Amino acid sequence: MPEGHSVHRLAKQFTSVFSGQRLAVSSPQGRFAAGAEQLNGATLLSALAHGKQMFLRFDNDRVLRVHLGLYGAWSFGGDATFRGASSIGAPRRVGESEAPSESGPPVYAGPPAPVGAVRVRLVSDHGWADLRGPTACEVITTAEEKLARAKLGPDPLQPRSDGSAFVAKIMASITPVGIQLMNQAVIAGIGNIYRAEVLFLQGINPRRPGKLLREDEAQAIWSETVRLMKDGVREGRIITTTPEARNGRPKRSAPNYVYKRTGEPCRRCGTAILSDDMAARTVYWCPSCQAD
Repeated sequence: MPEGHSVHRLAKQFTSVFSGQRLAVSSPQGRFAAGAEQLNGATLLSALAHGKQMFLRFDNDRVLRVHLGLYGAWSFGGDATFRGASSIGAPRRVGESEAPSESGPPVYAGPPAPVGAVRVRLVSDHGWADLRGPTACEVITTAEEKLARAKLGPDPLQPRSDGSAFVAKIMASITPVGIQLMNQAVIAGIGNIYRAEVLFLQGINPRRPGKLLREDEAQAIWSETVRLMKDGVREGRIITTTPEARNGRPKRSAPNYVYKRTGEPCRRCGTAILSDDMAARTVYWCPSCQAD
């Protein structure tokens, strides 16, 4: 499932290539025909990411809310003015990535014939975007957007996000920290990778109850998440390890400390990494660096 940094990259992409343009909106698959009819011919005003959800705001008081979930993905194409990623989300087809092609876009002759189950297609004078496989895709009003966002926790990538709200929420509950970080009502945008890596970097066991966190520890979790997710937006992928390669420390190309490294030696202390089920996903930690 794309984590928050990917959705913020998507919002930047839509702002770059579609903002201020009148769009032709359709549903080649047919499942979103009624929603597409409400948006067809409207002008995109802005794109906003909040956690793992994106809100495309149009000039007719309608908003396209999209949650990619495990299988959703956007693909893009267009002329030389249409810059950015060719695809963001999962699954990704061979040859597609969040980084723009070094060879530049091909000669644009309009959008191609839809391939696969395209839920929504957006087309401007200069390019197109196709959405496949989202968990949520609906047209709502601006008032309904406010209600939807009010249910979400603070987003570390929002310009004026409030870390104090996160600190208060996570410390108020006996629920383990590793479960709370996956709760989008506590903090919006964290997924399984960021959960494991942030807790490792802060030396906090995922099973520790939130009530047993010190305030400075909870604030450090927030600050670390902000730092790593900003790196993710800039790099287009999650990289949590440091650049140093001396004394066996990982190179920048080694992206994670503990995620999906069950049984392998900790990159810091050499202890075998453990894993277990938590919040319907596998959580990873070092029992030495993250002692109970």
